[in-house]
Amino acid sequence: MRKIVLIVMVMAATAVVQGSGASDSFTDSRDGTTYRTVRIGNKTWMAQNLNFQTDNSWCYEDNADNCQAYGRLYDWNTAMKVCPAGWRLPGKADLNNLIRIAGGETAGKKLKSKPPTADDTEIPIASTWNGTDDFGFSALPGGLRGADGSFRFIRGGSSWWAAKGFGDRAMHYVMSGGSNDVDVSNNGHKSAGNHVRCLQN
Repeated sequence: MRKIVLIVMVMAATAVVQGSGASDSFTDSRDGTTYRTVRIGNKTWMAQNLNFQTDNSWCYEDNADNCQAYGRLYDWNTAMKVCPAGWRLPGKADLNNLIRIAGGETAGKKLKSKPPTADDTEIPIASTWNGTDDFGFSALPGGLRGADGSFRFIRGGSSWWAAKGFGDRAMHYVMSGGSNDVDVSNNGHKSAGNHVRCLQN
């Protein structure tokens, strides 16, 4: 009987570790910005989009308030080297693992920030943003910058870079309002501007 109880306790502890969502913080020594971090499975992610100013990065519609709310947009080559020391862009395996732990076809809903309440005024989000934020990843709909320089989809969706390139294209992952999944694509133009979520080495 004691052996059965012990096995159940170990299984429960493992389940907590797998999707614990334990939070902490990290301060970027380059500019003093502090980011929330979250442990999902055996990986630590930034729980906010990177907002480190560098060449080939933009605020949505060139409005600094959007950088404060949603972080900066980077082209892929910049994104590949912009994470602080000890952090990096996620690779394909990292994304697959995150999506699996977060529920597969419902991972997007569980990784998105919750819709705003009547008391939330700091970050505007469209009413279609259907997140439950089960893991503390808190993905926000910060939009993107197209390869043609146009800004799109703020408050309704967002796109983030991954560390895998193909000629002038690269992998990126998208979450959209009203959708439950995370759409992973290899067709992001490297000159477009997407957000960055850094993953600890």
